Amino acid sequence: MSDPQDELRNLEPKHEYLIAIDSDGCAFDTMEIKHKECFIPNIIKYWDLQPVSKYARAAAEFVNLYSKWRGINRFPALTKTFDLLSDWTDVQRRGVQIPEVKMFRKWITRESKLGNPVLKEEVEKTGDPVLRRALQWSEAVNAAIAEIVHGIPPFPYVRESLEKISNHADIIVCSATPIEALRREWREHDIARFTRVIAGQELGSKKEHIHLTADGKYDPEKVLMIGDAPGDMKAAKANFAAFFPVNPGEEEKSWELFFREGAEKFFSGNYTGNFEKGLIAEFEKRLPEIPPWKNK
Repeated sequence: MSDPQDELRNLEPKHEYLIAIDSDGCAFDTMEIKHKECFIPNIIKYWDLQPVSKYARAAAEFVNLYSKWRGINRFPALTKTFDLLSDWTDVQRRGVQIPEVKMFRKWITRESKLGNPVLKEEVEKTGDPVLRRALQWSEAVNAAIAEIVHGIPPFPYVRESLEKISNHADIIVCSATPIEALRREWREHDIARFTRVIAGQELGSKKEHIHLTADGKYDPEKVLMIGDAPGDMKAAKANFAAFFPVNPGEEEKSWELFFREGAEKFFSGNYTGNFEKGLIAEFEKRLPEIPPWKNK
């Protein structure tokens, strides 16, 4: 059986530049609707958090949207949500048992392809009830996304940027979202045609996506990651690539800056240095580590 990651590993460069682009919250304004309407209601439903639903919602929104964990894979994001709830005094007073999910945490620690297919294999192998519940939750999330999330166009200046950079760079989608959803969204708006590969959680982490695509094929100074989350920046830096941040809440402004100035600086070799440092400094201010209820 072929390795799904071969799609990245075997990509033959057509250009000397490689640009990896995240999808949810970066190219598309889909983060809020996916988490608030699809992920979080199912967290409350499948993990029996009804007695502390308002706290579960606040914790999950902080992790996935408004903190330095924004954009991480759904499975570690779920355990981070549980950690915040366990540590929250208001939740403790209600005497609700927050799921411990020990086997699930062990699986997350040792597995890099954190997606439903690999989790399903683990469930079939172990029969563990917590892993089974995690799979049921994740499948319910996907079903909700397929039903609810459609008709959302890319941010302004995304299409224009893709048209501009596709003449000079190979483009891959580099995301922790399931591939099926990514393909549906990028094809729905006729921008999949600009990409060489659409890589989701089934092909490994974002760090792996860039490494498998770029290693030995592109000069690291000619590789750029565009993303809206600290994990995107870490994936870029782990591969010695440049990073262009799309600031949460100011996505259109960020994409216009990339279209009008950032792309040219990257292709001319003038991107890294003070320009990139300034963008990253502004980006890092927006995503805190300490939740707001801890500051009260």
